[in-house]
Amino acid sequence: MTPTSTSARLRPLRPSDHAHLIALNDADVPRVGRLGRAGLDDLLPHCDLALVAERDGELAGFVIAIAPGATYGSPNYRFFEDRGTDHLYVDRLLTSPAHRRTGVASALSDAVEGRARATGRLEVTCEVNLRPANPASLAFHTARGFVEVGRQDTGGGALTVALLARTLTPNDPNPGG
Repeated sequence: MTPTSTSARLRPLRPSDHAHLIALNDADVPRVGRLGRAGLDDLLPHCDLALVAERDGELAGFVIAIAPGATYGSPNYRFFEDRGTDHLYVDRLLTSPAHRRTGVASALSDAVEGRARATGRLEVTCEVNLRPANPASLAFHTARGFVEVGRQDTGGGALTVALLARTLTPNDPNPGG
């Protein structure tokens, strides 16, 4: 059975969401990096945007994005900071398996791009695993207009990521690409 596309309701991330968000993230390792409670506690103080998507009464996905100038130590975030471009960095964007291909990830991405435009950012940036591969995420971001601007090994050489950027145009009538 193919899921049907329905609207997702976006809202700010709440403390009551933390356990579900961590479980959703960590169930998707190695396609995404492990988060855990300590990782989430480290990440949230740096956030410029932290949203969850609800669909059919369930937490269907989430996004966490960080603006330039944060003291966040992620090597992927640091790569984009070192480029010197005014960007909004997507650290996490995940959709639960039951809600994939229903528009949840697009709604979350549109919200990130809206926030980036509202704060005058020139780019939205992120990374996608190449090793181990996350082909669905790479295809999603490529379809939205992201291009590879670098690669790097992380996790002591266990991972290789593609570092992606999407240049924003101020009056783009189609924020989704």
